[in-house]
Amino acid sequence: MRSTPHVSSDPRRTLPKHRAGGVRATCARVRGQGDPPRAAEVDAADTESPLDLWEKAAEIGLTHYMLPEEYGGGGITDLTTQALVQQELCYGDISIGNFLTSNGFFAGPVEALGTDAQKKRWLGLLCSDQPPITALATTEPGSGSDAASIQTRAVRDGDHYVLNGQKTWISNAPYAQYFVVFATVDPSLRSRGVTAFIVPRSADGLTVGQPMPKHGQKGIVNAEVFLDNVAVPVEDRLGDEGAGFYGLMNTFDASRILIGASATGLARAALDTALQYAHEREQFGTPIINHQAVAFRLAEMAAKVDTSHLLTMRAAGLFDQGVSATQEAAIAKLVASENATFVASGALATHGGWGYSREFPVERWLRDAKLEEIEEGTSDIQKLIISRSIAK
Repeated sequence: MRSTPHVSSDPRRTLPKHRAGGVRATCARVRGQGDPPRAAEVDAADTESPLDLWEKAAEIGLTHYMLPEEYGGGGITDLTTQALVQQELCYGDISIGNFLTSNGFFAGPVEALGTDAQKKRWLGLLCSDQPPITALATTEPGSGSDAASIQTRAVRDGDHYVLNGQKTWISNAPYAQYFVVFATVDPSLRSRGVTAFIVPRSADGLTVGQPMPKHGQKGIVNAEVFLDNVAVPVEDRLGDEGAGFYGLMNTFDASRILIGASATGLARAALDTALQYAHEREQFGTPIINHQAVAFRLAEMAAKVDTSHLLTMRAAGLFDQGVSATQEAAIAKLVASENATFVASGALATHGGWGYSREFPVERWLRDAKLEEIEEGTSDIQKLIISRSIAK
């Protein structure tokens, strides 16, 4: 695993001279840079996750490397190392990389709120030889960034709760065998009413809608989840009533840092490919890397890649020290996600018209990058978090 913060392509190294065959031949030689064979296939499938890759990843412990050894996980519980792993996976393909580690979203609330017995049961299941695919069910049609306004109701009825509501844009929903569902015991309490529950897919009254086509990152499939008088035993509540919002925010701090790492991995792949292409593609009798307009664009792209990496590592380091890293996580997520879009756009511009073609990975990276600005809180929400933090 590479852990170096900079791009792997060195613009000073000797590269092959431009050979005969025109621009299509040039593109063909560099099209595989940072683009594994399955990435384009998964993108073309649109609403199908690569389940065979999930099985292979599970065999080597990649789906649960981040969970404690005591439950059968890989024991790599520090966020700094996790961010490096995430960056490398997403250098290959951000859609597949994020899918293979998506059980971390389910595990987060369990680790933050669960009893010892719950952790042993659920984290142990995630670390089994055939771990289930899971999902975090938070977002609702009327509740996205404002998680405190969740309307899905949880009403206590003896030794169980009855859940009613609708969730939307739930990652992994078409395949998930278990959900962490966030509901409120009293909407008037806002964040103090939010409570987390583990709900199996097999529960009576739980149904999943059709896969939702997306602009990018198609290896992670989203769908709506409907809860119609779903009975959940009290022992499957995570933490006390009203503790769910804390567990969700704790999960968001970590996940936003990992999104920063994912975005950095994508940006590195885009920069590497653009550098390679700029050395091989000739115009006006010289490789385009020798044209200042192209060289300056690549320089700015490289600066943004390094900025993203360093901000992500800073946030991860503070998180690992037990220091509140909400502001730093928001900064890392904001900057790295927007930088990824900038770098992917710059890579497309460097490739010219061929960057716009679906024959090559560059346009896909631009589509994939945009999601990083939206999920786990949009850029506007990150700015809101940062502004409130610095105002204190």
